[in-house]
Amino acid sequence: MINKTKFLTRLRDQSILHLDGGLSTQLEAQGLDLNSELWSAKLLLNNPKAIIEAHRHYLTAGADCIITASYQASVLGFNNLGLSQEQANATILLSVDLARQAIDQHMLTQPPHFSRPLIAASIGPYGAYLADGSEYNGNYNICDQQLSDFHNQRLYLLDNSFADVLACETIPSLQEARVLSQLLDEVDTPVWISFSCQNGQQLNDGSLIEDAATLFSQHPKVIAVGVNCTSPQYINELIVRIKSVVIDKSIVVYPNSGEKFDATTKTWQGTSSPLSCAHAAKSWIDSGATIIGGCCRMGPEHIQAMKKRASDNKSTRS
Repeated sequence: MINKTKFLTRLRDQSILHLDGGLSTQLEAQGLDLNSELWSAKLLLNNPKAIIEAHRHYLTAGADCIITASYQASVLGFNNLGLSQEQANATILLSVDLARQAIDQHMLTQPPHFSRPLIAASIGPYGAYLADGSEYNGNYNICDQQLSDFHNQRLYLLDNSFADVLACETIPSLQEARVLSQLLDEVDTPVWISFSCQNGQQLNDGSLIEDAATLFSQHPKVIAVGVNCTSPQYINELIVRIKSVVIDKSIVVYPNSGEKFDATTKTWQGTSSPLSCAHAAKSWIDSGATIIGGCCRMGPEHIQAMKKRASDNKSTRS
């Protein structure tokens, strides 16, 4: 029987849980071309070993939890490539198995009693399937039932996998948040929900962060609420706003580097946030975040710096 309590236990026993960074960021650093509608998920089909290698870079950097390569993996997306329903399901589940393999390999190099890292199964927004940048605005122009049908297939698969937590991430719209809040009533695996925001007050679709967070403030399956793929400069204000309506849950934040993605050219424009990553992470913790990491353009070096700063700060307080 699959143990679905490990993530909750770790949250209880560990003051700060460190996530990994952008999977695609590390894969590109490994020299891989991700120019595909499936983005990093295409490697589930043609280069799964590269995904294991990328996970291991983050584990070596100190990640306590790694996020699977299923962000842009969907039944519809794989069906469009000619995969059958069974093949699509197996490929999505492979993302969890690859994370397990990476952790198994990592544990061979660790001392006895080292805490085994956890697996978060990525459940990206509908816009990730569209691959047209709509996760940056939330303008899908579809009905709730279509959104529900899309998410329900992958949720069922990953809920019945060996993932320790379901990461419903980069959610850009209040509509999608409402649909997920209903679907998540039926899962057995703990969940975190994280929104993608355009500023310190609003989701990418313009909805207030408080309205989105309130949907999950009493949700029995959601153990953490927060923000990802959002500029670091907005994170502290967003944490404060989320905490004003979410009282008894953990706060999860894993921002991007502050650069802007051009969906037309599929390139990142601008410069990284002037904030020091480690210094910024310390401020997120001070604001109330207990699960922290990075998203796009945040690599293993960022995670390592975050963890070191958190450890140094803990040692100072001791």
